[in-house]
Amino acid sequence: MKRHSLHAGLVLIGGLLLSTGVYAATAQDYFHSGNAYNRQGNISQAIVAFTKAIEINPNFAKAYNDRGVAYAKQGKLPQAIADYTKAIEINPKDVAAYNNRGNAYNMQGNLPKAIVDFTKAIEIKPNYAGAYNNRGNTYNMQGNWAQAIADFTKAINMNPNVAGAYHNRGNVYYKQSQWPAAIADFTKAITLKPNLKEAYISRGLVYYRQGRWSQAIFDFTKAIEINPNMPEAYGNRGNAFFKEGNLPQAIADYTRVIAINPLYARIYNNRGLAYYSAKEYTKAWADVHQAEKLGSPVNGDFILALKRASGQDK
Repeated sequence: MKRHSLHAGLVLIGGLLLSTGVYAATAQDYFHSGNAYNRQGNISQAIVAFTKAIEINPNFAKAYNDRGVAYAKQGKLPQAIADYTKAIEINPKDVAAYNNRGNAYNMQGNLPKAIVDFTKAIEIKPNYAGAYNNRGNTYNMQGNWAQAIADFTKAINMNPNVAGAYHNRGNVYYKQSQWPAAIADFTKAITLKPNLKEAYISRGLVYYRQGRWSQAIFDFTKAIEINPNMPEAYGNRGNAFFKEGNLPQAIADYTRVIAINPLYARIYNNRGLAYYSAKEYTKAWADVHQAEKLGSPVNGDFILALKRASGQDK
């Protein structure tokens, strides 16, 4: 019988030396896998892959940063901040890590620390439009509107095609009752991104404040067409219909809000007032009781008017 000897490792085939050993994945391989999982929305697997990359290369700053992004998506802000901080320790010039940590601090409500991080990102990369936009949002949350507008304007000058920056600046103009400037920014945001439902709602609110009911209704309707499950769009459109005197449509919109979110206490107040105006007093009382049950105070003058009109005391 012929005996065949077995040789592990290397085999010579056609003059080429080939390895039969198992390929060992590198830190870079796991890093790319993590980003692929992230894009697929598989955040847990992304974290596992980034963790493997870090185990192989403990100085892999990008892996810490991207794992931090994944933790942030899960709402695990302390873990995200720890990873961003580690990325910064490894690479003190990591602008993405500063920007991401600033966003995490912002989400925690730690606005001063957020501003420090966004400012640091800007110092490292002066043309970082995203960091200006994010710092502008933080200034806006602080009520520092002048600084917010300055940062949004800086972001827009650097990149005039980002709809979000126009929308954000428009919101600050709205808070300052600068209606023409707000409308101009919301309109620009819509032009750049026609499916930006938030910009339609924001512009609709300006038209509402100006008493331009039909234009407000148009914008709220556009937002609903983009996303039919936005309670705020139905609620605002209902308010505009009410102001127009279109009570059936107002009631229909308020009812739609309640169908989406039955615990939206304030909307029962609004629908109750619409029912009162339509002389449907029994339904008005039912909404008053539901609003109170959910903890939404009902205007005392409205209660008195409803008592007189309905001839009943609750």
